[in-house]
Amino acid sequence: MAEALDLQADEREALLAIYEGDDAFKEIDATRFQYKYGEEDDCKSFLVEIEWSDDYPLEKPVINMEMFYNRNLIPAVKEKIRSVLMEEAEQWLGCGMTYNLFECLKEHLDELTFEQPDLIVVESPDLNTIGVSAIHISDSSDIKKKEPKKEQLTKAQKRRQWDRADHKGDRPRGWNWVDIVKHLSQTGHKEQQTAESNANNTIFQPLNS
Repeated sequence: MAEALDLQADEREALLAIYEGDDAFKEIDATRFQYKYGEEDDCKSFLVEIEWSDDYPLEKPVINMEMFYNRNLIPAVKEKIRSVLMEEAEQWLGCGMTYNLFECLKEHLDELTFEQPDLIVVESPDLNTIGVSAIHISDSSDIKKKEPKKEQLTKAQKRRQWDRADHKGDRPRGWNWVDIVKHLSQTGHKEQQTAESNANNTIFQPLNS
């Protein structure tokens, strides 16, 4: 155990020095390291994670290919990468081997990703399996328009409206007409009162003053 920890410390220091400035290399923690192969947007690009156990390098490391970055990698390619790494690790038991494992994949990159398709095809849903009823087509009629809030009237207000309307709810023709005779009589009365008031307020002065 102590021997394994000493070997791990030496290897960790060597890895950080070798891959300094290499963006493809990443130290996750003291016992986990990742290396990315290929371009970011390439379907054949993948990420490999190597994890040391307590007895590493006296035993093989754990190879992890199940990161989200590898979501488009087909199972056959993942399995081939693991197989190559395990075979390579067998030769380096007792020695720091993480660098050798990462570099081994670089040498066999084209061979390992040969079965990986250049494009990932997303299959459309099978209507015979899920049924047409599973597809929902939105319609503008599904969205209920908010109706304006109606004004609440008291019973007395409703009664007055009913009295002004006929049995169909319509107001009778001429309901808003002005009674001209009544209007003129009221207007003429006011004008007469104004004239009388002006006459009473007239001041007469003697001619010879």
